[in-house]
Amino acid sequence: MHLRTLLKATVAATLLAALGSHAFAADPDKKEIVIGTTVGDFGDQVKESIRPILERQGYKVKLVEFTDYIRPNLALQEGSLDVNVFQHQPYLNQFRAQHKLTLTSVFVVPTAPMNLYAGRLKSLDAVKNGSTVSVPNDPTNLARALVVLRDLGWITLKPGVKPATASERDVASSKYNIVLKPLEAAQLPRSRADVDYAIINGNYAVSSGMDLNKHLFQERSKAYLSVSVFHNNSLNTQWAKDVIAAYRSPEFKAYAMKRFPGYNYPAGWVK
Repeated sequence: MHLRTLLKATVAATLLAALGSHAFAADPDKKEIVIGTTVGDFGDQVKESIRPILERQGYKVKLVEFTDYIRPNLALQEGSLDVNVFQHQPYLNQFRAQHKLTLTSVFVVPTAPMNLYAGRLKSLDAVKNGSTVSVPNDPTNLARALVVLRDLGWITLKPGVKPATASERDVASSKYNIVLKPLEAAQLPRSRADVDYAIINGNYAVSSGMDLNKHLFQERSKAYLSVSVFHNNSLNTQWAKDVIAAYRSPEFKAYAMKRFPGYNYPAGWVK
């Protein structure tokens, strides 16, 4: 009897050692966490850092990568995703109101800036009357691109217009009669062969193998860091708290600052 008890205790101790102390930090009601991102750097952050952190806590992490800005929020609302990371707050605000979604942002993540890159014309000095510029076609990122062009000095916006909601109708003047070519954000890197310049979202520039440092003009605003988004019903769950802790961990910070130089980082990361 004593031998049997000793054997049971030995087996239990061995299992505990094999599983590790973090295995029991996982939410017992949540075995798999499904994270949605756009293709590129946000997906890389999950694969290379966030997934390993959460797997050490006993979770299985599934990554779903999208090539558009529409489906990630709809999938989160419908429940096929647990969290998504791909959008900035102005886009979430607009999309959430338009589609009546019950989604909430929680934290920001390292984000590549939106920059203007060369297309057929290779310098800013080469701009000419009627130059074409490809821009994102969704309203909030189009507004963001207009602010880039304003800061560059190529257009002005009408008095009283809020930059975050600016549209083509709000352009007061265009120094070179710039012709905008709105496209799906994922198509912008490929559009450079067909336009004079392209304003490209950072994540798609990275996923296309572009060098962020080879921009012609860099976005000045820091208001467009991408956010994590959860369904309202999951905000107080243990698994959600574990995801939040992973993204806020010193381990993820050290990884991201080394892996993604030149990005805009969450407040407090850089002194």
